[in-house]
Amino acid sequence: MKIIVVGAVAGGATVASQIRRLCDDDITIYEKDRDMSFANCGLPYYLGGEVSPRNHLVASTPEKFESEKNITVKTYHEVVAIDPEQKEVTVKDIKNNTTFKDQFDYLILSPGASQITLPVLNAPHVFTMRNLEDTDKIHNYIESNAVKDVLVIGAGYISLEILENLKNRKLNVTMLHRSEHLLKSVDKEMTDYIPDILEEHGVRVLLNDEVKSLDGKKVHLKSGRKFDYDMIISALGIQPNTHFIETSGIQLTESGHIKVNDHFQTNYPFIYALGDAIQTKYRHVDYPAQIALAWGTHRAASIIAHNITQIDMIKFNGLLGTNIIRIFDYTFASVGVTPDLLDKFDYDVVTQTQKQHAGYMPNANPLTVTVYYDRSTRKILRASAYGKSGVDKRIDIIATAIIGNLTIDDLKDIEIAYSPVYSSPKDIINMLGYKAK
Repeated sequence: MKIIVVGAVAGGATVASQIRRLCDDDITIYEKDRDMSFANCGLPYYLGGEVSPRNHLVASTPEKFESEKNITVKTYHEVVAIDPEQKEVTVKDIKNNTTFKDQFDYLILSPGASQITLPVLNAPHVFTMRNLEDTDKIHNYIESNAVKDVLVIGAGYISLEILENLKNRKLNVTMLHRSEHLLKSVDKEMTDYIPDILEEHGVRVLLNDEVKSLDGKKVHLKSGRKFDYDMIISALGIQPNTHFIETSGIQLTESGHIKVNDHFQTNYPFIYALGDAIQTKYRHVDYPAQIALAWGTHRAASIIAHNITQIDMIKFNGLLGTNIIRIFDYTFASVGVTPDLLDKFDYDVVTQTQKQHAGYMPNANPLTVTVYYDRSTRKILRASAYGKSGVDKRIDIIATAIIGNLTIDDLKDIEIAYSPVYSSPKDIINMLGYKAK
């Protein structure tokens, strides 16, 4: 059996490794970029010096995959077309500028996503960060050009992580965003505090504005303001890398995401897909989901490997979209449906703020959690949280509660591990249940 995998980062490398544990079939991975199997989520922290040395980001290489797993990885090889009827892909050898065809019994698509770019930002000192190669370019440009002033455009996870790490690198950092709502997966009532947090740590924040034009290093904004920057990093959001699939007959959504079923199969049962380029579903409500997070990709890799190599087929239960980010000394997190989906439900909401542990202990700081729940069934739809400490614990408890089909009222019965240094006799999770009742 011949298995071809498109993409060699988290999804592709993981699913190939999982398959190898279960069978000895012929596996080839085609990767259009320079590197494979690197820690994508760690890239901003390498820029800021928190991750060092650089090779800690690289989990494996084509040579290791060949020698240790008998998996062939061809970098700088881009799959440019798929013919499902012939079970054939067309591959471009980028270095040699040649193309060839390869046959498969199973095809697994993990093409990932790319940063959205704007024509106005086409300049030598403008960068995006999608992979390790981009990160190396940013790092080298900073070093070789004595960069001092940096503009980061966007207010999502990537941009916020980048600007924190560039600030840790002792650079002068400005964040530019076209609206007032930062980090849109988290409640706006919580993220309204982010500009103050950034400014407290020396980041200039420019909201409700956009780049109109570039004149060398001078940036002209639509508001009429002008600033000089040695470097610009654009992080406007991501789009799926599925252009090469459009003429294949593989079904895509209007946004270009690959449609998959509960087994991660496309409309061709011998073609699977995973990662940032797919549309899957929520676990707890009947709505589709496009969630570019690591957990779902790794779970999909395990399920696909099983379904290809075993007689029985297992299903994916769905995603909750549990996410978290550190912004200097604060943490923001959420779980469940995105805020824009809430109007699909008849819901109530409860919010609680209290110290993350006993107030008489040192370093007791406010922690805020908001939970949205169905008015009729009392099932939890979504939660958001922020604070300096304890956010991860509480959002993970709520995620587990959702998986267990617990209601908002059940939160008061969850027995939280108590010690004054960790929580309170009635933890914030319990208090949310009491307040909702």
